[in-house]
Amino acid sequence: MNDAIRQVTHVQNIRYDKEREALYIIDQSLLPNEERELRLETLEEMVEAIRSLRVRGAPAIGICAAYCLYVLARSIDEEDPDAFLSRLRDYASALNASRPTAVNLAWALGEMETAAASHAGEPRPRLLEALYERAEAIHRDDIAKCAAISEYGLSLLHEGDGVLTHCNAGPLATSRYGTAQGPFFLAAERGMHIRVFADETRPLLQGARLTSYELHRAGVDVTLICDNMASMVMKNGWVQACFVGCDRVAANGDTANKIGTSGVAILAKHYGIPLYVLGPTSTIDLRCPDGAHIPIELRDPEEIKTLWYEKPMALPGVKCYNPSFDVTDHELIAGIVTEKGICRPPYTQSLAELF
Repeated sequence: MNDAIRQVTHVQNIRYDKEREALYIIDQSLLPNEERELRLETLEEMVEAIRSLRVRGAPAIGICAAYCLYVLARSIDEEDPDAFLSRLRDYASALNASRPTAVNLAWALGEMETAAASHAGEPRPRLLEALYERAEAIHRDDIAKCAAISEYGLSLLHEGDGVLTHCNAGPLATSRYGTAQGPFFLAAERGMHIRVFADETRPLLQGARLTSYELHRAGVDVTLICDNMASMVMKNGWVQACFVGCDRVAANGDTANKIGTSGVAILAKHYGIPLYVLGPTSTIDLRCPDGAHIPIELRDPEEIKTLWYEKPMALPGVKCYNPSFDVTDHELIAGIVTEKGICRPPYTQSLAELF
């Protein structure tokens, strides 16, 4: 490994311009062919951006939602503290309903509501300042957590290792380094060679459009594969570990992540390859006992039949089943990597000890 630190290109997916009091996101639905910022000003624009995956990734959704609630708070003209909090909770409820699976969304909104309640009796400028400070703190905290997760994740890898990843858990889905992709960026900065195999991730192609885009820009050795090629690269001996992100971790270690992750985990188990789940502690939901209690979002069937095609790839009357996530059983997971360290089985014990 080369001890010299080299410059790596990172994507800034969420940006709040305090001078203009404006919230901007990179519209991820346009990547990789167009990199365009989108300003979010109204509740309708915010909900649409989250639901349409213009902003996506559990930590990024939480960060964005926190800034969104601050923007919306600035528009509330109620002078009465109780009326102000009531309006703010209505906005938070609408944002929270935009996507049901990722726990970070509800967590970040809860943090903002708590900050508002604790400053409700203070002058309006101080209340708004407190909300902005909380949103900014959530953002800074995620950057620090991603850096720590990346360090712990990198400790599991060796020079020349091949790693398979599914979906996108880099800076676009989080902040700065990312979670499951963070170790790859950190390795590149330190001159360590890691070969990454990125599943395309059907049907929305986050691996193809986003993961390969981020890693290629950063100079990481990345090879894009179709989802059904994962078994072949594992069988060939090209993969020494699988790194995936998470949208929610249940108390027993069952993990919800992008659809297809459980299949990767089953293949990895067959070939004796460890699969690690990387995510901040904010994605751990100890109130959720197991994966059976994680709500799974169902999306529009047209994402399968027409989204990426010049002509439909199935007849109009063909039924489609399009879950956005699946649940990986805790028995298939070698470790859950957080900013506080690496949890090992039994997860009911190791996850609880984090808190």
